[in-house]
Amino acid sequence: MRLGYYLLWHFFRILFRIGFARRIYHVERVPSQGPVLIAANHASFMDPPLIGSSLPREITYLARDTLFRFPIFASFLQYINVIPVDRGGKSPRGLKVIASRLKAGHPVILFPEGTRSSDGKLRQAKSGIGLLAIKSDAPILPVRVFGTFEAYGRHMKWPRLHPVDIKFGRVLDLKHLRAEAKTASKDRLKAIYQEAADAIMQAIADLEPHQECDTFAGI
Repeated sequence: MRLGYYLLWHFFRILFRIGFARRIYHVERVPSQGPVLIAANHASFMDPPLIGSSLPREITYLARDTLFRFPIFASFLQYINVIPVDRGGKSPRGLKVIASRLKAGHPVILFPEGTRSSDGKLRQAKSGIGLLAIKSDAPILPVRVFGTFEAYGRHMKWPRLHPVDIKFGRVLDLKHLRAEAKTASKDRLKAIYQEAADAIMQAIADLEPHQECDTFAGI
């Protein structure tokens, strides 16, 4: 890790461990090198730094392009591997940048739901992550966070101390959809992208709390 990224990573790691009693399960399932498409549920602004500080390698984040209007803040975001995309992450430019990061061997974190949950419950996935999953050969790693909605949901002005957990799933196999997409019609492709997105979201939903949690990581 670069020094600046490491310092921020370490700060959030300690913050979540001490302030929010964060627990990490099955981090050994994260590929140690090469591209990874990390797909997680989204309940809070806390989710990106929580997931990022739980991983032993630098990852690429996404943020609304409107946050890049201020040059100094934009430079900071770029330094910590944040790339600008439209709110849904569906613009051709945004998808192209994400695909290029994956092709270069970088992990990228995406939230299939497209925005934070309004009630803490899982929502249907947008097709954008399905498109990326099909077009790239990157492994797809489902991740589920627990407790961040209660700690800092979108209905809250300020965060409150509440335990948070993060659980990494097993790499998802979409070989059959990727193979079919190579010869599919345009209409069928759209359906394949949504099927892939739904499969990813289901893999996230299948990560129940405190089950199969034989591997636990502390700080």
